[in-house]
Amino acid sequence: MASAGPPSAIASDLPLFRIVRDAVAGGGELLTVFGRIDPTAPFGEHSRGGDEMPLVSVLRDTLGDEDPANDRLRYVWVHGYTRPSTTQRLASAVPFLNRRAGNKTPGGSASMPPSVIDLGAPTRELWRSALWTAAQYGLFFDPYSIAVKTSVRAFRRNDDDYRSAQVMRGMAILALYEADTKTTQVLTPVEMRDVQARFVLAQKALGGLIDDVYLQKVHEKEITSSLDVRGHNWELLRQRAEAEGLYFDPLAMPDGSATHALVWVARADLERTREFESRFLNIKSPWGDKRLLQWKGFTETRHFDADGRATTPDAENARAVELIPLALYGLDHPKIPVLLVDFRDHSNPKRRELTRRLLNDVTRNLLSLSPFGDLDYYIGQSVYNFVTGRRGMDINQPSRLRSYSQLKLLLSLDATLDPALAQETTRLLERVSMNPLQNDLDVEMILVQQSHAALLAARGSGGALQKLMERDRRREFTRLEHGATARTFLVAASIATAGLYRHRESEPPAVQQQRLDVTRRLTFHHRFLKEAVAGSPLVEVTTDIADVRRALQFIMDHGKPTDQATARVAERLFAQTDDGQTRRLAIACLEQLGSEPARRALLAIYSNPETAPEFRALAGNALGAPQAKVAVRGDAATLAQAGSH
Repeated sequence: MASAGPPSAIASDLPLFRIVRDAVAGGGELLTVFGRIDPTAPFGEHSRGGDEMPLVSVLRDTLGDEDPANDRLRYVWVHGYTRPSTTQRLASAVPFLNRRAGNKTPGGSASMPPSVIDLGAPTRELWRSALWTAAQYGLFFDPYSIAVKTSVRAFRRNDDDYRSAQVMRGMAILALYEADTKTTQVLTPVEMRDVQARFVLAQKALGGLIDDVYLQKVHEKEITSSLDVRGHNWELLRQRAEAEGLYFDPLAMPDGSATHALVWVARADLERTREFESRFLNIKSPWGDKRLLQWKGFTETRHFDADGRATTPDAENARAVELIPLALYGLDHPKIPVLLVDFRDHSNPKRRELTRRLLNDVTRNLLSLSPFGDLDYYIGQSVYNFVTGRRGMDINQPSRLRSYSQLKLLLSLDATLDPALAQETTRLLERVSMNPLQNDLDVEMILVQQSHAALLAARGSGGALQKLMERDRRREFTRLEHGATARTFLVAASIATAGLYRHRESEPPAVQQQRLDVTRRLTFHHRFLKEAVAGSPLVEVTTDIADVRRALQFIMDHGKPTDQATARVAERLFAQTDDGQTRRLAIACLEQLGSEPARRALLAIYSNPETAPEFRALAGNALGAPQAKVAVRGDAATLAQAGSH
């Protein structure tokens, strides 16, 4: 049985997204990604009305100038993410209440929405989780009180899942925005990569501890992993559907990437008598099913040729086939496609999700079992996970948050589905929702507009966004002035005085901003050079060598003489370029540093017989030629070590 058709991206030359830059008082920008609600209609020229929807906003601290080297991305807002109502919060603490508890009532004057990520302080969420855990187990809550334990854990899980769903939604939006070649890119490639990597790390327990230098590797690994998982699940689901006589129909996001797939059955085939293997499909047999034989829901007529390939109605030998939707799957899920919507049995996906939740709640909260403290439980859980995973049963799969978030985005942008089918899918999707903090799609659309309006209202002089930037700049300057120990004492003093004491730096704001400007530029150029030497054995192949020289010169002019990291970068830069001017600049940088690592690097250059005479002479002069000759004659071990570099 052939596929019902190829992934259908929107056939339009119009950009799917646009990004708007709004100035923020105090030297910042609010960058907002808008998506077209109707993919066939253009954006309004000057309005932000009903033809588009704000999706994600990012606060960029520019220090009031146009140089991107001292810019710092701060907060990311995913519009629709809001502070829950009191009723929703109370419901989220009710154990085993795995359903929505109504919607938040949209207000007329919305307050500042909560951000999903603080890019300036990625460890903040980690410490917040650590404090919650410590409070739960050691400070306030009786570890033997089942009612307290289950309530606190239910609240924490629902709160974490609600935020995680928005993080995944934001990650999907930015990936689509980046892939849309028709959209003007305002975020630089490095900024885009950093934000997406932070979105990925926000889903990891210790992701906030990862340094910015490793964000490129995180981003590349996520892209590779996502493509592998989608390709595996695509082929697995296609083969299984076609083997069962069903129609496989991948659904495309607006950029053409297939993240979900529909499985259909032909009405004319329903009366067949044949075996049905539900492995990987996780739905009941459609053959002879009375619900399908009497189906009154959505159907779609498509045309196929004699070989079963999708074709147009006017094609030769085209035959019409009436298709009934059976199920919708997510392709971004590990191991197997995950069932999201069962059009016959609406409770099927929810039962599968509840299975895992109930197992965890009963074992951890009621029986107080843990895989880290109970060996028997750990072995049993591992065997159960292995068997269900190998059998293609998704009852033990982790939360479907990512697939659900992507599907809700696809439905909100209305990119590929027939409107009637999209409406039915949305209705069924809302029934699957198990988080009391979640709002339905209609209310979420209103909250999206209110969230963006609140940010726009906060960008003026004295507004909340300016105060956020000023507070973060003070914290950033404090980190420059004081070490970790001193900052710990300052925080302890503030806590001990109930906030009456707050440390203020003596330098005026203008001086602080000037130092921040230089420090940010140094960080920018350091990172640029590290990524340049790590990206290719020959730097000029992948990087503009003029930018490399400019970055190295700035570090020489403003960096610290004792910076060992600069010495390592300059040494690698000399070895990984054929550009003579850059090599001379690297030697000059090492000479200026004058530290022990810098002198060892110069000695390695001077002692290497493959080094060109010009550069050996420069390295010798930097060392002082007599001293270099003595080092070469008298320290064979040092020479051998230098040559190995």
